[in-house]
Amino acid sequence: MGVRFALAGGREGWVRALLTAVGVGLGVALLLLTTAVPSMQSVRRERESARDDVDYSRMDLRASDRSLLVANIDTDWRSKDIRGRALEREGAKAPLPPGLDTFPAAGEMVVSPALKELLESSDARLLRERLPGRIVGTIGESGLIGSHELAFYRGGEGLAGNIDGARVARIDRFGDTSPPEQATDPVLLLLVLVVFAVLLMPVAVFIAAAVRFGGERRDRRLAALRLVGSDGYMVRRIAAGEAMAGAVLGLVFGTAFFLIGRQVAGSVEVFGISVFPSYLDPSPALALLVGLAVPAAAVLVTMFAMRGVVIEPLGVVRTAKPTRRRLWWRLLLPLAGLGMLWPMVGQGRDSGNFNEYLVIGGVLLLLIGVATLLPWAVESVVSRLGGGGVAWQLAVRRLQLSSGTAARMVNGVAVAIAGAIALQMLFAGVESDYTKSSGNDVQRVQMQVSLSRNAQLAPAVREFRDTKGVRTVYAYAEGTLGDRRKDPDIGIGMTVGDCASLRQAAALPSCRDGDVFYVGNADLDENALKMAKRPGRTLYLDPTYSGAPRSREIPWQIPSGMKEAGSREDLTGGERGGFLVTPKALSATAATALRGQVYLALDASVPDAGDLVRNTAAAVDPLSQPMNWYATQTSERYGAIRSGLFVGAVAVLALIGASLLVSQLEQLRDRKKLLSALVAFGTRRRTLSLSVLWQTAIPIALGLVLSLAVGLTLGVVLLRMTATPVVVDWWSVLSMAAVGAGVVVAVTLCSLPPLLRLMRPDGLRTE
Repeated sequence: MGVRFALAGGREGWVRALLTAVGVGLGVALLLLTTAVPSMQSVRRERESARDDVDYSRMDLRASDRSLLVANIDTDWRSKDIRGRALEREGAKAPLPPGLDTFPAAGEMVVSPALKELLESSDARLLRERLPGRIVGTIGESGLIGSHELAFYRGGEGLAGNIDGARVARIDRFGDTSPPEQATDPVLLLLVLVVFAVLLMPVAVFIAAAVRFGGERRDRRLAALRLVGSDGYMVRRIAAGEAMAGAVLGLVFGTAFFLIGRQVAGSVEVFGISVFPSYLDPSPALALLVGLAVPAAAVLVTMFAMRGVVIEPLGVVRTAKPTRRRLWWRLLLPLAGLGMLWPMVGQGRDSGNFNEYLVIGGVLLLLIGVATLLPWAVESVVSRLGGGGVAWQLAVRRLQLSSGTAARMVNGVAVAIAGAIALQMLFAGVESDYTKSSGNDVQRVQMQVSLSRNAQLAPAVREFRDTKGVRTVYAYAEGTLGDRRKDPDIGIGMTVGDCASLRQAAALPSCRDGDVFYVGNADLDENALKMAKRPGRTLYLDPTYSGAPRSREIPWQIPSGMKEAGSREDLTGGERGGFLVTPKALSATAATALRGQVYLALDASVPDAGDLVRNTAAAVDPLSQPMNWYATQTSERYGAIRSGLFVGAVAVLALIGASLLVSQLEQLRDRKKLLSALVAFGTRRRTLSLSVLWQTAIPIALGLVLSLAVGLTLGVVLLRMTATPVVVDWWSVLSMAAVGAGVVVAVTLCSLPPLLRLMRPDGLRTE
């Protein structure tokens, strides 16, 4: 009977069932997307590993019928990374990269669909100049980790002379066969656990609220069933069946929403992360769990909500004098959560892993505490509110009559903001452990260009100085000197540059072209110091080491009359030791054993100065590696977790907004006749609109206060667990609260047009 009421009860029944199904479906869709996250991460890792092209354990590989030369020619376009590889076959059986059908010839490129679209856009003129190859195909899905990834393969030639194992390598297969690195950092594991708990808890709250849509009308209908002979137990079973029908219909809607979202996910990029729809494949076990848990939760929530409702044949009595909500059991939940987390306080990353069950249980209980305390807080506050304007009085009276409905509407927002505040505190607290100073002096230099093995430094410097947007160029030719041609015991660095550049690397007494300087610092061992101070001693530039490709092994004699220079912090934040040589003091033969490094100070007022530099770098040396300099470096795993949080937060915020709008529309539909009656009696529409805003503003204000309290408490406990000093970034905390308030205000404004349509006297018509 409950199912028939939900699905065959006329317009009233199916509208209510439809609203419930949409509300539940939105939550189910996000749960299914969450169950697909492990699959998505696994597929991305597999694709990344399958196209890996550098195997440092096989640097002694020789040219053969199966060998392939691969050069790393990654680049950037504004703020986007572009993965690039140059390929040169050495044999007919050379391995083909995943996603390619044939090798591109010299002057040809195979690009990802996203890069092809970018190159064809009118805004990418500078990028087209840097990648002038003729596009002969696109990379297949198996060769990409995301639908919006920018990547290309280009035909190469003459790569054999640049093999160094890092920039250019010889391989006979693609794929990384090394075992995956295991995550052992307990603080990162804690971050992952808390992120999942915080992102999924609001979804559960929204599903619980959605199954109670139309509760008051349902109870009035159940009273009619009592009149024809049903007992109290029967009507509760019928209500449970009606709720379960809405939840099952919500599963159908949720599956449809998930399939739509799955396709949409392939066309969007969030915080630099994109996926293909095929990546989002939910785990069958987790999907089955969602399918069983949602209807079961709908029944339990309905039975729990009806515990204080007396349904009699002549009407519904929610107790003649409403009893005040009890506080004591609501406080037990967050206290139990704190009790589960407290044993791990002070554990830090040095005392083993955190107990994941206690972490998840404690965080969930604290967040559930927000959902249970908010109805009590709303009831307690609104019962004490008094007179004011007409809009205020209408809103307050409505809240006094149904404070639970108002609290349910904003419960999900309050839970989400409480979790976001705690996460923000945790991320801010441990960020210093995973974000280190790069040491680079970004005040003096903003970009570095590393030239390849055979590139000429002097012509490159001239081109960079003529590039628009470049203010200053510092250039060095760098190499290593050994005491023997092969497998030297002692090594010492050599840096070649003009006087202006060398002054950025050491404190020179005086300098003119032809001088040679020696810098001794703590990084050089005693044997290197003794060797460097022996004029006439022959050393060898670019010596050969076992297992590495043969090097040039060029002899160089330590000159007499060297000057000693003092060490200073160079552009990279370190101190250079060894020999500093001006260009005239080095033979042309020795110069071929050195590799050029160019450091550039840019003019920030020139648009796209970085891309102009990259174009110059590609022109002077196709194998060059331009790099932007940043003041800090972030751990890759920490950055991945933080990016995942941002993506999840966007999805949860979208769910919050959509579910709130559905909830608001359901409440307005339930009050259609009341609103029409007020308008018929002369109430101004402006007054009714303001009353709706007040009805939303009061609960959300109380919810945000409660979120701040619980979020700060949870954040402090999590920081104490990681043995991190407790510091509250109030600006970020208040920003989180403002985001939650902004979502509710936006949803309320979106509900004003249907509200105005409902506020018409003809809404009183009935049959």
